[in-house]
Amino acid sequence: MKSLAPRKPPKDQRERFVLIGLIELYLETGKPVGSNTLRENGFSSLSSATIRNYFSKLEAEGLLKQQHSSGGRIPTSLAYQLYAEMYLKSPTLDEKELKIIKKSLVKETRELASYLQQAAEIVSEIAGCAVFLSSPRFDQDFVMDIKLVLIDSHRCLCVLITDFGLVHTEILYLEKKLSNFTLKRLERFFHYKFKGMDKPTLSAEEEVIGNRFYNEMILRHLVGSTHNNTPEITKTGFSRLLSFADFNDATALAEGLGLFENKAALQSLLQECCKSGNLSCWIGGTLKGCSAIAVPYRINQTVVGAIAILGPHRIPYRKLFGTLLATADSISLSLTKSLYKFRISFRQPEGNPHPICLLLENKNA
Repeated sequence: MKSLAPRKPPKDQRERFVLIGLIELYLETGKPVGSNTLRENGFSSLSSATIRNYFSKLEAEGLLKQQHSSGGRIPTSLAYQLYAEMYLKSPTLDEKELKIIKKSLVKETRELASYLQQAAEIVSEIAGCAVFLSSPRFDQDFVMDIKLVLIDSHRCLCVLITDFGLVHTEILYLEKKLSNFTLKRLERFFHYKFKGMDKPTLSAEEEVIGNRFYNEMILRHLVGSTHNNTPEITKTGFSRLLSFADFNDATALAEGLGLFENKAALQSLLQECCKSGNLSCWIGGTLKGCSAIAVPYRINQTVVGAIAILGPHRIPYRKLFGTLLATADSISLSLTKSLYKFRISFRQPEGNPHPICLLLENKNA
């Protein structure tokens, strides 16, 4: 371990150096830290007795705790907060990871939803944590494909796939059960309707059903895409939380996974990050044993969304700060170029018009 402490730290700063050194060692090993262990890892200028005195003071301040009376100390959520705040502006990033991020994410594409999903997957793999992100509503999207899946004798799942890679699903009611052959003919009928392909041979009844399904799905899609300006939320890496020892406890696991499934809570964190415009970190409190790190990304210097990591308290904060910042830079660059190249516009969350729209309105007034 590379020590954070100088050989003889100033007396008034020793307590803070001891705390940071303990957190670094605990993040690396996951084991409670005793005074002798800390002394052997960069604090040889202090005696074990002196370190124990600092431990007692830090424990009284709510920064350290003991799982057993004779065991070492571990950081509290308050200690992690102090540690994260100290390094928010001095992240680290492995050059190999930086190359992976740039190689995978710096590109121009129309498949915006697929691209953002890929970004989330890459960050999740690098961080080993769950990842979620918000995105604005992109315009100039159009339907590429429609699939039908029979659920039971009276319900059919209709899957609508767009050019940007978005997937919308709707459950449609059936008066009677349809065969798989009929479903395939209906799919070809949809392709005829929106792609101009050859019209399949349908019975009169099938054509009535096909037109009804097609009109229903397209209208739902148009209404949703026109009037729904809330940010899209993309999530991945749910199962990665199971690999953390911190979530071996069933209650802690349920709380962590419960947060990941709470769309309103995730959206609130991402919106708060977007409003700040900076790298943000939340530890404990309402997160109940979890930590979240988020950073906004931009299109033409305008904040349009944020990407976040969700994990336990014991995560490599400085490294993850760097990972998220590099990812946000790549996303911002790629989306800006993609929207310009493919002439795609977007809508801000909560229906706020993009500044370019305001500029045009003022110019024409």
